[in-house]
Amino acid sequence: MPMQTIFSGLKSIRAAALLVAAVALLAPAAHAQYAAMVAVDPSATERGLNTLYTDLGTGLAKALKLPVRVDRSTNFADVLRSTRTGDYDIYIVPVQVAASGLAHGYRLLADSGQQETFVLVAAQQVDSVAKLKGARMYLPQQDSIYSYMAKGLLNEHGLSLKDLKSVDYQKTSGAGLVALEMGVTDFTVTRKAEYERWVAGKDGKYRVLLESKPVPAGLGVLVKKSMPQPLQDRLAQWAEASGSGMNRLKAFPDAGAYTYVAGLGHFTPAQLPGVKLVAAEEASQLMKQGAVMVDVRSAKEFNQKHIAGAVLAPYLEKSPKDTAYDAAADDFSALARLDKAKPHIFACNGAECWKSYKASKAATARGFKTVYWLRGGLPEWDAKGLPVATSD
Repeated sequence: MPMQTIFSGLKSIRAAALLVAAVALLAPAAHAQYAAMVAVDPSATERGLNTLYTDLGTGLAKALKLPVRVDRSTNFADVLRSTRTGDYDIYIVPVQVAASGLAHGYRLLADSGQQETFVLVAAQQVDSVAKLKGARMYLPQQDSIYSYMAKGLLNEHGLSLKDLKSVDYQKTSGAGLVALEMGVTDFTVTRKAEYERWVAGKDGKYRVLLESKPVPAGLGVLVKKSMPQPLQDRLAQWAEASGSGMNRLKAFPDAGAYTYVAGLGHFTPAQLPGVKLVAAEEASQLMKQGAVMVDVRSAKEFNQKHIAGAVLAPYLEKSPKDTAYDAAADDFSALARLDKAKPHIFACNGAECWKSYKASKAATARGFKTVYWLRGGLPEWDAKGLPVATSD
């Protein structure tokens, strides 16, 4: 199977399933020197199509000339987290995960070289974005590319998810249009090409309200910047050659197109009423004056690296990454271990991590006397050369 079938926009669920199955041919994990993650839309496995194999896995192993452990996932929240903590050496992932990896020590090694756009679709009678207030929206899982685009498009036009009546998160990406046709949702976001195929013959019953900027299509191949250059070159050559001379991937592409995706509906608000935002240097001075730095990430992340002097109080997050989240869905019982009378600074993995935002709100609601929020979190602290520690 040509590589373009796999990487260029995931034109079919079958192609995605073949990719997952093929990579499973790599060497046993027990002897792996490198770890790779392959993440695809969850509908790929739901269709049960990963029964055929290609030479992709064998080719990747030969390119590296080293054994590789390969994990696969359809949970983009977990995969995104892993890019922030550097869990894998290689990623074969869609654009929103690639964008996160590029911000956390990874290099874009190859992609399809193609782009696609997304559209926000509603019934014909909804003739303006303003009419979406109080409406129902269907989305796949909250960290899918569809959800990224939906949040970004709404944010650009002055709407937040909190302005909606409901957001229905499901696993199957293509069901949004079906839900719209059945009348169980008022609008959804989908790929423009997917919408154009679907809307044919619908007699003007639906309209496109918003359209995104072009974003990279299909899957990208990322590697840690620390990977030896000769290995990066081998993988790049493999990516370009594995199409058997037809429609090859583009090695070492321009990563600039991923910047737009990185910020779409993903970053925390730039302000939080009742809480004072602080930069890393100010937080450092506050700690010297007795403020408690609270790391609300997982114990695994904390043990790998944390702000020196910080205490661990994990925020177990299940609610959406949005200002309209339901705090009742989360678990922040660790907050009870902290002294409300002391000033506290809450931090996690940076502006795109919502745990510290939510923790700051929770502390304020529960009567903490003085609450600060280090929105830039550990990445900002580390970039300023301030002291860090590990617990491994």
